[in-house]
Amino acid sequence: MQNSTKEEVELAPVLQAEAPRPVQLKRLRHVTVALPVKAANAQPRDGTVLDVAANGPSRPAHNLYRRLGKRLLDLVLVTVTLPISIALIGIAAMALWIEGGKPFYSQDRLGRGGRVFRMYKLRTMSVDADERLEQLLADNEALRAEWHFTQKLKDDPRITPIGRFLRRSSMDELPQLWNVVTGDMSLIGPRPMMPDQLPLYGDARSYIALKPGLTGLWQVRERNESRFSYRAQVDRTYDHTVSLWLDAWVLWKTVGAVLRRTGY
Repeated sequence: MQNSTKEEVELAPVLQAEAPRPVQLKRLRHVTVALPVKAANAQPRDGTVLDVAANGPSRPAHNLYRRLGKRLLDLVLVTVTLPISIALIGIAAMALWIEGGKPFYSQDRLGRGGRVFRMYKLRTMSVDADERLEQLLADNEALRAEWHFTQKLKDDPRITPIGRFLRRSSMDELPQLWNVVTGDMSLIGPRPMMPDQLPLYGDARSYIALKPGLTGLWQVRERNESRFSYRAQVDRTYDHTVSLWLDAWVLWKTVGAVLRRTGY
């Protein structure tokens, strides 16, 4: 994506796509609401913006938790866990530096209102990972099909030994706490996607109505076992059921997923 004070992407065809069916969640109250959002051209702090155009009926009114409580919960939990988080990030960064290569990695992600922001992670792959991916997909049909299906590779040869441990334990996501502090992300929300993944995602109305999350319904339910486009259905369900108790449930399930080391 070219550097400029204003970056534009055509999202209208995606936003106007047929809305997927709601996802049925165990133990979760299901609200059957399927309305388009009125997307705003939010002005980002870094000057980067994606113009999002969407027409249709207005959304249900946001509740108090969604407007204020969710942000307050983010700041409180990040502050409480800050000493442990900083220590874990520091240890992991030093190990990655010794292993060879830069310990941190940043990449463009699509945020609320269509705004692009830089998301931070601990580097878990070789420094030339992007170039190697193109070659891997060109040479291996099975890997190419897996990437198209999930946008991930289960046995990715680009991942370093320390990086594999960080992924399994989800520690590579910890630097995203900074994105939560700056307001680009929330602790709970849709999994942040790259702008060029939008055509694979499908109906993005619920996605752009929310801040991307460090964890979310998709991560604690399907995570590595579903088609990339299925995330749109999960995000739509979350968009119309978001509440304090639901976020508490997701955080509790996230702890279990981390302990089971289900990431890759």
